Amino acid sequence: MKNLNIIFFLLTFISCKNSDSYLKYALEAAKDNRPELEKVLNHYKEDPLKYKAAVFLIENMPGHFSYAGDGIRQYYEICEKILVSDLPPGEQRDTIVKIAEQFPGLKENIISDIKIMKADYLIKNIDDAFKLWETKPWAQFLNFEQFCEYLLPYKCCELQELDHWRDTMSAHFSDDLSAMPHDDDHYDSPYNATTKVRNELLRKVKPYGIWIESGYPFLSASTMCKITFGKCSDYVNLGVATMRSLGIPVVIENTPAWGRYRAGHEWYTLLNDKGELLLSQWDISSDPGSTFFPYSRIPKVYRHMYAINRETLEYMNKAKYSDPSNSILHKDVTGEYFATNDPVIPVIRNDLEDRYAYIAHFNGHYTDWLILDFGILKKKKAHFKNMGRNVLYLAFGYDGSGLVPISKPFIIHRNGNIEYIEADKKNFQQVVLRRKYHANENVVSMQHRALHGMIQASDHSGFSGCDTLFTIENFEYPDKIPLNPKKPYRYYRYMSPKGSYGSIAEIKFFKNDGEKEMTGKIISSVGSNKKVVNKAFDNDWLTNFETDSADGNWIGMDFGKPVLVDKVRCIPRNDDNNIHIGNEYELKYWDTDDWKSMGKKIAYDNYLVYDSIPLGALLWLDNHSGGWDERVFLYKDGKQEWW
Repeated sequence: MKNLNIIFFLLTFISCKNSDSYLKYALEAAKDNRPELEKVLNHYKEDPLKYKAAVFLIENMPGHFSYAGDGIRQYYEICEKILVSDLPPGEQRDTIVKIAEQFPGLKENIISDIKIMKADYLIKNIDDAFKLWETKPWAQFLNFEQFCEYLLPYKCCELQELDHWRDTMSAHFSDDLSAMPHDDDHYDSPYNATTKVRNELLRKVKPYGIWIESGYPFLSASTMCKITFGKCSDYVNLGVATMRSLGIPVVIENTPAWGRYRAGHEWYTLLNDKGELLLSQWDISSDPGSTFFPYSRIPKVYRHMYAINRETLEYMNKAKYSDPSNSILHKDVTGEYFATNDPVIPVIRNDLEDRYAYIAHFNGHYTDWLILDFGILKKKKAHFKNMGRNVLYLAFGYDGSGLVPISKPFIIHRNGNIEYIEADKKNFQQVVLRRKYHANENVVSMQHRALHGMIQASDHSGFSGCDTLFTIENFEYPDKIPLNPKKPYRYYRYMSPKGSYGSIAEIKFFKNDGEKEMTGKIISSVGSNKKVVNKAFDNDWLTNFETDSADGNWIGMDFGKPVLVDKVRCIPRNDDNNIHIGNEYELKYWDTDDWKSMGKKIAYDNYLVYDSIPLGALLWLDNHSGGWDERVFLYKDGKQEWW
């Protein structure tokens, strides 16, 4: 926010020590709009609780922003027409992306709400929020502080339009809640109300996940309620706006990045009347209270707040370098989710010019290292708080020109112990690499569908009396599997095991000791359905021969006459993060404060071999030929250990 005109206010705002001072400086920051805010305060001067609520909104309002001008409303009007059209979601997305190009600069043209807020709008929002709090049985358990964060705010997320979203969303999605029977067990339950609203949202909206790389999010009520596609954050915004419009206390939470992934995630959380926080694993597609990613490593969790985070604001005021990823509207709630550490990390540099340090995790191609949080430097040590466990981190500091690494990479293990990673440049090892990214449960289960699959050959099209030339017993076979047939055969196939649905990405046959690819007529257990069978021969490792039946699936070639097939390439269904034949890779290791290359190699088999790699080094295998998913790893006992 430092590039915004309002930042001068935020930087002086930190000196305030009480609510009266916060309000005073907020009114000063409003400038010409001050009379509008004073109208609100005067309106509630005889109602102490609503006056207190108005003060809360106004004193924190300088930290909230909206699009300036009429451009965004024009954009939403056009988008709304497309969203109600007969175009399928994918075509709607592509059309809206092109339309967004006609509205350049909207993201930069924003203004603090304190300068544009109208008295009538804020008064209506306060009155509507209080009415929900007082009349909805699933909201009446909230104390005033909870009410201020979960129901009172006039917007649910930043840059949301200052329209009458409560009226719009409640009109569209209140049918099931209104028709709910008044039983004595569930009626006043916030969880029950959430379930009713969520089911109605799913029925009427039908979420369709499409990532949109450009354009602007749907943040007007008229577009949110008609959304036909979007990512998690879009459906979270829709869900939170709808639920709050009906008096259900929910809040948005997020992680900036998973512990072993380059992207983050956002979800909504319900404050239940038992005082418990019920998390939705995804967006409106999952119930609050469902098991929350029990296997995933998470370094940080932040709650989106309306109130300004004074500690972050102080950091922004005092730091010589202010990391733009830190938000004054986020509250660190990592410790409310799972066991955390407050690591104190030795610093390896003496040339730092700021008292603040930063903690990051590896983020692959995007930034190498992604800043997650800030900490304090004291006596050559970096102090951080509430860091998730089972994650590898690196500390950074400011040297006067930018952020630089200031620590060894370190792992906070599950038991809370800290392990520092350092390359031993006096002792070396050979590493054999088969992947550039860790294999998650889905990847492994898909690959294991090929376990006990067979390469078979026959003189008969029905493969009666066939010979089995190779059986997949493990997945460390070479790229081109030697077959050594005893005689020529006309028909060759991959026969999948029971329960596999086919699940084969590529099958290729070779002769002349694997030097020449052989082609023939594609044959399979599902006939000549090209949409299905061609995927096993399209050179794309992310498309698969997959059938509707679990058993009896096979695919192969009729060569028209008996031939000798020397070798076969058999790629199980996968994520294309195995070593890919023909791709160029570069192995790097972390050397004190940067990556050091150990050379580039073209993959001629489904593994790479590097010699003279320092023992204990943090390694990164970078694929220069394509793909985004890459993780750092250690090499222990002949295997890659992913972080």
